[in-house]
Amino acid sequence: MSSSDAVGGSGAAVAAPSAAVEARVDASRRERPSAGWALLGSELSVMFRRWRTYAMLAALAAVPILIAVAVRLTGGSSRGPAFLNEISSNGLFVAFTALVVCVPLFLPLTIGVVAGDTIAGEASHGTLRYLVIAPAGRLRLLAVKYAGSAVFCIAAALVVGVAGALIGTLLFPIGPVTLLSGVQVSLGDAYLRLALIALYIVVSLLGLCAIGLFLSTLTDVPVGAMAATAVLAVMSQVLDQLPQLDALHPWLFSHYWLGFGDFLRQPLAWDSFTSNAVLQLGYIAVFGALAVGRFTTKDILS
Repeated sequence: MSSSDAVGGSGAAVAAPSAAVEARVDASRRERPSAGWALLGSELSVMFRRWRTYAMLAALAAVPILIAVAVRLTGGSSRGPAFLNEISSNGLFVAFTALVVCVPLFLPLTIGVVAGDTIAGEASHGTLRYLVIAPAGRLRLLAVKYAGSAVFCIAAALVVGVAGALIGTLLFPIGPVTLLSGVQVSLGDAYLRLALIALYIVVSLLGLCAIGLFLSTLTDVPVGAMAATAVLAVMSQVLDQLPQLDALHPWLFSHYWLGFGDFLRQPLAWDSFTSNAVLQLGYIAVFGALAVGRFTTKDILS
């Protein structure tokens, strides 16, 4: 064999592994988009198989049921949450009342549990490092965790609204709804407005999800991130009630939480929804960036 043949043979031997590596890299690049969707599917599957998730959703569903039963047994009262005195005449107001009751405390509490557990929960169980080295990568893992929290927001708002509408239909008469502006609308229009209110509440909680995600990247103890998220939600609402801090109120993430009353007027008013959406997007951008900065530089030890 000539020296040139030997060189050619060695060159082919070198070229072959190089081509194989390039092919593997190209294949991994093609698989990365599907890896993100697979990870999201896995995240949602795990979330909605947990007894904790079922317990929280059941607790939320119990709120409108308790309200409806109490009104049914006592005949209702003009004292209490908004729309409470309307329940006896129209059962659909059970859903409206339950949403008013759940927004300040119960919904933020459950969102705090889910969002605070996103990263810290994986770290405490020792599974975070395996997720980090998966094809999805750290940024995509953060996006999937946030998306999972957002899906839970949708599920939580729907559970309260649907449970309220169902129990209201069972215990009270149902018919056209008189809005806050005094105009009466059909039952179909009222259900549409209920769906818009649920959407409003979901948007309202997205900023809190981003805060919880960021706090979850700061610790390996999920209970700490959960508690801190819930405490911040309460603190924001307390600060929003202090007249001495009027200049600060429009910047608090909870400032527009109860502004969905605009959807119970004729014509529909979108001002609160727009202001709320812009505010929540600001919190998502700020705390999302903080979460990315923290998580991409964090040493994953567990």
